Amino acid sequence: MKCLYTIILVVFAFATSALAQDNELELARQYAQNGEQQKALDIYQKLYKQDNETYYQQYLNNLISLKKFDEAESITKKMMHKHPGVNEYVVALGSVYTQQGNNDKADALYNDLIKNLPANQNEISMLASQFYQNANADYAIKIFMQGRKILNNDALFSFELINLYRYKRDKVALTEEYLNFLPANPVFLNQAENMLSTLYDGTADYDMLKTALLKRIQKDPQQIVFIDMLTWQFLQQKEFDQALNQALALSRRQNDDGANIFELCRTLVSNDAYDAAIRGYEYITSKGKENPYYISAKIELINTQNAKVTAGKYTSADLQVLESNYTTLIDEFGRNASTVFAMQKLANLQAFKLHKLKDAQALLESAVVIPNVRPNLLASCKLDLADISLLNNQPWDATLLYSQVEKSNPNTPVGQDALLRNAKLAYYTGDFNWARRQLDILKAATTQLIANDALNLSLLISDNLAVDSSASALKVYARADLLIFAGQTDKAMLTLDSIDKKFPGNPLVADILMAKARIYIQQKDYTNAVTLLKQIVADHAYNLWADDAVYMLGDIYETKLNDSNIAKTYFQKIITDYPSSLWLNTARKRFRLLRGDKNETS
Repeated sequence: MKCLYTIILVVFAFATSALAQDNELELARQYAQNGEQQKALDIYQKLYKQDNETYYQQYLNNLISLKKFDEAESITKKMMHKHPGVNEYVVALGSVYTQQGNNDKADALYNDLIKNLPANQNEISMLASQFYQNANADYAIKIFMQGRKILNNDALFSFELINLYRYKRDKVALTEEYLNFLPANPVFLNQAENMLSTLYDGTADYDMLKTALLKRIQKDPQQIVFIDMLTWQFLQQKEFDQALNQALALSRRQNDDGANIFELCRTLVSNDAYDAAIRGYEYITSKGKENPYYISAKIELINTQNAKVTAGKYTSADLQVLESNYTTLIDEFGRNASTVFAMQKLANLQAFKLHKLKDAQALLESAVVIPNVRPNLLASCKLDLADISLLNNQPWDATLLYSQVEKSNPNTPVGQDALLRNAKLAYYTGDFNWARRQLDILKAATTQLIANDALNLSLLISDNLAVDSSASALKVYARADLLIFAGQTDKAMLTLDSIDKKFPGNPLVADILMAKARIYIQQKDYTNAVTLLKQIVADHAYNLWADDAVYMLGDIYETKLNDSNIAKTYFQKIITDYPSSLWLNTARKRFRLLRGDKNETS
């Protein structure tokens, strides 16, 4: 019983002592946080004397922060004598010398460690880790490199070195380490590309990578991972034809099914590199119908040709080729639920680019009666058929189709789109009051773009009816708007020019400027478009088109005129001058990217 009592007393005393030490340690931390380093040091010194093993590091750190280097050196040497062969204290002493400015002494210690490095992988890793924890990445790297020599294995410590080079932002060393590592570990290719893309700053870095890759390929032309990485490098530099050429050469060498080419083409399309993507898809289709990617490639080939036309990067010959390709596809696979998408796109091409309105309407009329078509695609075809009926002077047929889609898709983006198109039909045909009532409903649309379009058109109508109840000028403007929608830009321009002549002093000045600017953009006449948009910004800064004009200027300067500095000023203007603009978030992202932010969400 007496023995048990004694044990309880010992345990209680130990617990009480431990609790007291914890309280003192917390107090020291508080002193340090408040900048009262000497008070913290007094406590750490007391704790260190009680238990130098436990409190050595805190005491050492505090001594160094107060520049008491002699005492720091003294206690560290005592620990070295107490624990001979424990490298942790050697590294700590070197850190004291470094903080003191005595780098030669530190280097002598560190080089001695490297010289006597044991041929043990775990011990090498632990020593390098101690250097890294002391913020000495350079010697951690030297330890790993010497470890490779001692163990005669250049593949060791790759992950550790990759992380160290990344920490140091040593782009050349990181690149070389990855190129050494990837041939045996190709599954890490995406990781390597992602890491390098966050570290590389521009053309010089990617050129460095290209040079290194070409040397490797010359030595080992069979190493696929280098060719894949070279393709990626060309993509980062937006050298899309070169990227495709590399991928095609590899595909031909391997005589594969073109799966990698198919995926690359998707990337090319997302970067608007339509011509390169078209070449890639044509390569896959040339492999014949037995190829597993034949049908998908043929469809994507036509989709890409269509995207090229939609983006305005086409010639009249491109239109003819695209029409022929759509027709061939539909003839090859028949008119059924699987080809309705092609019928829809062909109809839009015929209606809005080739102006074959009757052919387009007939094609869509046959498409909407095909059974088992996906509901969203069917609704989309009906909306397009209504648009074309409107252009064919059949407004009643158009409004019936719009209403049908709206009622079949209540409170959905598709239904709201149908309501917006129906309101625009009324606007085009001069029924402004009915159009405005529908547009006012759409101001609360779930889709921001629809809500914004509805608000803009509603304000346009309201502002003009307030000035002129007969809306004579607005009727002419609406007619020009319909001509723009129909793709008849020359007629639209003449109609817009006639408004000021017929109705001098009308309130449509900014609206006419914006309509003309959009026509010029369609015609790739960016010089005239910029002039008109700048006029809106300068003379109509509070007009509903002002923020649109600012954003469009930023987009044109960045993507068409290749002047990032001017583009950046316009995106910044959206942020500062138009904080409630629909374009705010997009403008902020683009501004940050142009500014060079690595993380656009920061």
